[in-house]
Amino acid sequence: MLIFIVRRFIQMVPTFIGATMLAFLVSQLVPGDFLNRKALEPNVRPETIERMRSQFGLDKPIHVQYVRWMSNLVQGNLGQSFVSNQPVMARIARPMRNSMYLAITAIIMLWLVSIPAGVYSAVRQYSLGDQVVSVFAYFGLAIPNFFFAQVLILCLFLLRSFTRDNLGWNEMLLPVAGLTSSGFDRMTPWQQFKDMAVHLILPSFVVATSGMAGFTRVLRGQMVEYLGSDFIRTARAKGIGQRGVTYKHALRPAIIPFVAGIGGLLPSLVGGAGLVEVVMSYPGITPAFLDALNSQDIYVVLGLLVITTILLMVGNLISDLLLAAVDPRIRYG
Repeated sequence: MLIFIVRRFIQMVPTFIGATMLAFLVSQLVPGDFLNRKALEPNVRPETIERMRSQFGLDKPIHVQYVRWMSNLVQGNLGQSFVSNQPVMARIARPMRNSMYLAITAIIMLWLVSIPAGVYSAVRQYSLGDQVVSVFAYFGLAIPNFFFAQVLILCLFLLRSFTRDNLGWNEMLLPVAGLTSSGFDRMTPWQQFKDMAVHLILPSFVVATSGMAGFTRVLRGQMVEYLGSDFIRTARAKGIGQRGVTYKHALRPAIIPFVAGIGGLLPSLVGGAGLVEVVMSYPGITPAFLDALNSQDIYVVLGLLVITTILLMVGNLISDLLLAAVDPRIRYG
């Protein structure tokens, strides 16, 4: 297993270099840069623009800029932000952390909902519960996440308006924007944790909706196929109960496609949260990414792309290792 992990890390190196090279090249193909826009400001002298262009290395050829950026990247330095004049890591650390909170919470919700719903739907085929699960699954697949977020915001807004807080229900409604409440800095650590957890419930549910729907349908189909297999009939003939047959013999092979998809799950959830973050005013990666694109802060854009690439590669490695744990037929030498 250790040899396999080392081999995979070695294989990641050319993949990472190719991905970063492509991202850097695309970023350089955009006409103009941050300093071209800054030169249009009447209070900025041409000498200042030239000094800043030399400071950031923008006066060098593209391949020299890439080598310089990669050498800094190997040392853990993602570069300097043009706009805020601070390290890129300091600029994107908070949005990255907030998006990771959102993605991890969405993953937990996805698994907690999809697995029980898929198993229930497979065990009770064509029942009323199965049809209800199917309806919600098709609804989740059909409606875009950002539109679903707007619908929920509108419903909660109307509910707050109609109740007029006569029954005290407004305090029970989930917040629809941001990650923290006002006065967050004055709260105790436990109160801060609860406040962030409450704010994460609604956006995490919205982000996980389409994943819940797709995973539920896939798991139902896999479970139905395995429950009709010969080895399941053999297990039942040996006297194994329905619970053991369902969760030990049928669920374990049926969940293998889920484990195989973990590699792209985390970056896809982070990417899928993009418009939801914008609609729900969530301080995550996408608003920071759009601000950087709008201001042509190239090194911030590249820093976010590098983090996403690393998440994808590490996620694929984790999915391979989990596959070996779930499927006894797979062994890595």
